[in-house]
Order: sequence, then structure tokens, then C-alpha cells
Amino acid sequence: MKSGRTDRPALARRPTPAILRGMAETVSALDSIAMARARALLAPPKRPQRVWPVLAAAAALAVSALAFATAMILAPPLHMEHVAHARGAI
Repeated sequence: MKSGRTDRPALARRPTPAILRGMAETVSALDSIAMARARALLAPPKRPQRVWPVLAAAAALAVSALAFATAMILAPPLHMEHVAHARGAI
């Protein structure tokens, strides 16, 4: 080993032990496709999301927006005479 510092840590300089290489290459005796199917069957069923509450909220907001827009259009103006007439400019 060198006495100077290197850019790699001490563990990376050493070769990987044989037992660790063997564990990484070990093939499982369990079938991965069958295990995935079993997990999917054991998982609790997912409830579908209901759409009606979302549609009702969107419809309520649309109706209120239309009501406010109608009120803005049909409401009488706040000033009945022109500002220039009120100041006496015309």
C-alpha cells in the first residue's frame, strides 16, 4: 500500500471477496413471475375513484362564474353621468 492518499477509498482498492461475488450471482429458486402474480393477488383491491363529486364541484363553480358575469353585465353603472360633465369641462 502506498503511504500517499489516493482518490479511491480503501475498500475500492481491494478486490471483491469470492463470497460476495457468489452471493451476487446466486439464482433464486423462486419464480419471479409467479411471485409478482401472488403479490398482485394478495394486494388489497383498489377502489375506483368517483367522478361525480369532481363534476359537481366544477359545475357549481361554472354556474357561480356565469352568475357573477351576468350580474356584472346587467348591473347599472355606478356613475350615471360622464366624468367630464361632472367636472364642468364640457
